[in-house]
Amino acid sequence: MSAKPRACRNCRRIVVGKTCDVCGSSNLSTSYSGLVIILDVENSEIAKELGIRKSGRYAVKVD
Repeated sequence: MSAKPRACRNCRRIVVGKTCDVCGSSNLSTSYSGLVIILDVENSEIAKELGIRKSGRYAVKVD
């Protein structure tokens, strides 16, 4: 059985595990809304708007 994805409450990165691989936080939530997948952070207007600096999957809103 695979682990449930969780969103980091600090940087909104979606991870499977107990800690965020971007900021190192263990403050994770299974309650989040929306999904943004950033492939190219340098040219992404959405990444700039959300303050994302690393490619990956991110939640739009974390509860």
